[in-house]
Amino acid sequence: MTKTRLFRLWLVLGSMFMILLIIAYWDNVGTAHFYLHTSFSRPHALDPLPSAGQRAERAFTSDVDEFLEKLLSVTAAAAAGVKPEDVLPGKKTEPPPPRLPPASSRPALGSLEESVRGYDWSSHDAQQGPGPDARQAERRGVLRDFCANASFVFPTKERSFDDIPNYELNHLIVDDRHGVIYCYVPKVACTNWKRVMIVLSESLLDRGAPYRDPLDIPREYVHNSSTHLTFNKFWRRYGKFSRHLMKVKLQKYTKFLFVRDPFVRLISAFRSKFELENEEFYRKFAVPMLRAYANHSSPPASVSEAFGAGLRVSFAHFIQYLLDPRTETLAPFNEHWRQVHRLCHPCQIEYDFVGKLETLDQDAAQLLRLLKVDRLLRFPPSYRNRTASSWEEGWFSKIPLAWRQQLYKLYEADFVLFGYPKPESLLRD
Repeated sequence: MTKTRLFRLWLVLGSMFMILLIIAYWDNVGTAHFYLHTSFSRPHALDPLPSAGQRAERAFTSDVDEFLEKLLSVTAAAAAGVKPEDVLPGKKTEPPPPRLPPASSRPALGSLEESVRGYDWSSHDAQQGPGPDARQAERRGVLRDFCANASFVFPTKERSFDDIPNYELNHLIVDDRHGVIYCYVPKVACTNWKRVMIVLSESLLDRGAPYRDPLDIPREYVHNSSTHLTFNKFWRRYGKFSRHLMKVKLQKYTKFLFVRDPFVRLISAFRSKFELENEEFYRKFAVPMLRAYANHSSPPASVSEAFGAGLRVSFAHFIQYLLDPRTETLAPFNEHWRQVHRLCHPCQIEYDFVGKLETLDQDAAQLLRLLKVDRLLRFPPSYRNRTASSWEEGWFSKIPLAWRQQLYKLYEADFVLFGYPKPESLLRD
């Protein structure tokens, strides 16, 4: 009798453990198994041969993953009204594509912010160049080659993914519904890409229903950190298992980022943060710059007072601030001018798609097709930011040559990794 009770107790505990395991797996790995997302085929360096213990652990993990994937697929199919035999190994099902919402309407313009940001919502011709697939292969090849090139060195290049502090992973936004990871770079169309991620992940509701049109999402919600699931939040949710879960998602999900010419990005950051009345940036950055580089011992207390008195930070002050070795002894660069390789860690994370602002229209359309969500949404209407590469010589004309050369060294890794030509005309007399 006692053995029967023990057997029943063991059976109950075993069942509860399996249920908890399934729940934990569902929450951790997400539902990417149910969405057909594209990842590029790419060569991988050969890993060292695993030990016997590692082989056993990998085999167990693989078996558990395979079992749970089959189980969850059958469960999801049943919920969707699909016969279980239709999702057995060797057969794939894909839900019917949702109806694409109407084309986004043009947002209202006219504010000072839009004027300084320089949005142009008219359509424009794409830059001429190689086809989209060849362009992606070239970009990813350049990135991979320079990350593997031992003679090309920059800080943090050689560290592993495990060595990256948790707080430096706050730019990696995760969408578990479609198996997507986006590393956002400020001043590179990140507002609209964040909107796209909100629509895909359904992380924000409007009167109880998820947003369907990216441009319907208010700007103040787009940049609210609580709106997005980012890697740096994993520790609070999963504790010591967080790094393993990150690696699982990095292996399974499609990872992308968008970049732009590093010097043009700096000009754009300066224009939007210091040519507009931004109280936060004035107090945190402009006031110290005015004190340190403009000989103003007592700058006005508010940005409105400073602008009213005609007192503003100049682009030269901004460059001095970036080059000052004391700057980062106090705090890391703000995300709007921090180097892309420090935001997105491209030598530790192998990105599947590298987009550029210079080819935003084509890259956005290609990426949405690759993610198989092009029938679900459209990328918001493209614009040309008037901070163009042709402006560089004008903006840097009053910056001393030595400063320009030092600034290039500071951002050289971004130029090289992402295939931007060295601005020779700015670096010589």
